[in-house]
Amino acid sequence: MKTKRLLIATLFGVVFGFVCFGFASSGPEPIGLYLAINIIFGRTLIGFAIGISRFSFGHWSLHGLIMGLIFSVPAAFGVLMMPETPDFSPSMIFIATIVMGMIYGFLIELITTVFFKAKM
Repeated sequence: MKTKRLLIATLFGVVFGFVCFGFASSGPEPIGLYLAINIIFGRTLIGFAIGISRFSFGHWSLHGLIMGLIFSVPAAFGVLMMPETPDFSPSMIFIATIVMGMIYGFLIELITTVFFKAKM
C-alpha cells in the first residue's frame, strides 16, 4: 500500500466531508450532531476507500466515480427515513446524496492521482 496515496485521499475525504456538511447545513432546518458526524465520516470513508483500493476500473476517473457510488448508497438509504419537508423530498435527497458522493469520489481521485501523482 502506498502511504502517500492513503493519506492524501483520506485528507481530502475529510475536506469534502466538511464541504458536504456546509452544503447540508445551508438548508432551512438545522443539522443535528449525529447527522453532521455521519456526513463528515461518510465522505472521509470514501477518501479512505479510494486510498486503500486496488480495484482497477480502467481509468482513475471511473475508480473515483464507482467508489463514491458504492460508499454513498448506505447514507442515501438512511435519508429515506427522513420526514418529508416542503423544500426537499426524501427521494430527491436520496438521489442527491448518491450523485454528490460520486462527484466527491471523482474529485478525491482527481486530486490524489493527477495533482499529487499518487497513483494506485
